[in-house]
Amino acid sequence: MAAITLNVNGRERTVDVADDATLLDTLRNQLDLKGARFGCGLEQCGACTVLVDGAPVYSCTRPVHDLAGRSVTTIEGLSRDGRLDPLQEAFVAEQAGQCGYCLSGIILSARALLDATPHPTRAEIVAALDRHLCRCGSHNRILRAVERAAAQGSARHG
Repeated sequence: MAAITLNVNGRERTVDVADDATLLDTLRNQLDLKGARFGCGLEQCGACTVLVDGAPVYSCTRPVHDLAGRSVTTIEGLSRDGRLDPLQEAFVAEQAGQCGYCLSGIILSARALLDATPHPTRAEIVAALDRHLCRCGSHNRILRAVERAAAQGSARHG
């Protein structure tokens, strides 16, 4: 066990973790942040996606010790002062989720895209979300939600 300090959702957090601990395990079991989910454990489904320094990463295989001092954003960190992120609002407006298991990872990847490319083409949206598996069949609504957020100006609150 060793202590590690991360900046998670804008707050410095120090936790004791095992040498082989993953970021996903640490978020869920040490910090009680349940939005990132275990799907495949093989970097193939995207359910565990979080942002590290603004870039989407699979948290299920990422050693947490590699992230000391880095900034981690989970789905719980998108809302500010009780207000959903504009991208989350667009997902609600488009009814873009059914079961929701994969949705936090999809939203975070879309957030990273919109932060880098405020007005992406549909092809850019599809490419950014290609790393995610969704079994519900909400694909068209998900694409429309990202397009809606881009059209409305999707700058983060706060």
